[in-house]
Amino acid sequence: MLRRLTLTAVVSLAALSASAPAATALTPLVPLPPLPFLLGDWPAGGTDSGTRLTVTVSESGNPAANGTFELECDPAAGSHPAAQRACDLLDRAAEAGENPFVPTDRNAMCTMQVGGPAAARVEGTWQGEPVDARFSQANGCEISRWNNLVPLLPSAR
Repeated sequence: MLRRLTLTAVVSLAALSASAPAATALTPLVPLPPLPFLLGDWPAGGTDSGTRLTVTVSESGNPAANGTFELECDPAAGSHPAAQRACDLLDRAAEAGENPFVPTDRNAMCTMQVGGPAAARVEGTWQGEPVDARFSQANGCEISRWNNLVPLLPSAR
């Protein structure tokens, strides 16, 4: 049985290998259209950092901090209560080459402390890249991750 499977696999591979060069030889090469960035057609504006976030916070322990807030950077705008400070924090992270929205590694060893029921979700774009991140106070790693984003996220204590 194993010999039959091996023989079938070898014959199939040989047949595919023999037909692949013939198929590519018959296909004409099609030139690609010019790419806009090679022609100098840059997007208009240039001052927009591409940061537009929706921050939703619940059960933070501060009723005024709970809710959904909009944040835009360069210039700081939106309904976020600390828009300029939040944008400054995100700018520092970008300058340091850090992504503050990366989830905690599943294999990370975290202290088993609970910081409370606070939860947050951040959606939108940061530095032109899509963001969909969730935050909690479920353990030491998540508490640290949350605290690293204050004032984008409210202080949960």
